[in-house]
Amino acid sequence: MPSIPDITPNINLSKKDIANLLLSSIAMEELGLAEIIKAQGRKLDKITRETCDINVLLEANSNVNQLLKTIVKKEMLLLMKLESIVDFTEVHEVKCKNHCRHEKECECECDCDCGCEDYDCK
Repeated sequence: MPSIPDITPNINLSKKDIANLLLSSIAMEELGLAEIIKAQGRKLDKITRETCDINVLLEANSNVNQLLKTIVKKEMLLLMKLESIVDFTEVHEVKCKNHCRHEKECECECDCDCGCEDYDCK
């Protein structure tokens, strides 16, 4: 029977790093969706050049339409993810600004420019 090794990685990311990684993940998903949409366009282009059969054209249109509906659903999920990231970063900035009494950069791990030494923004 295989066993799972006991691995306990120590990963330290600032809130800014986390937000950047999440934004990058959204960008990568958007690139993937763009490629799918381009492929569907090429597919329709090829079908319309090769045939004039209305049944073939309607079936191809239906398939592309269904896929585009799925992509719109995925876009809604990505929008909600983006809104969550914006909320995450805004809440953090407000917490730091509410406690900041100094005109210098935050020294906590969040790398925001509003914090102070006596406030832990983690």
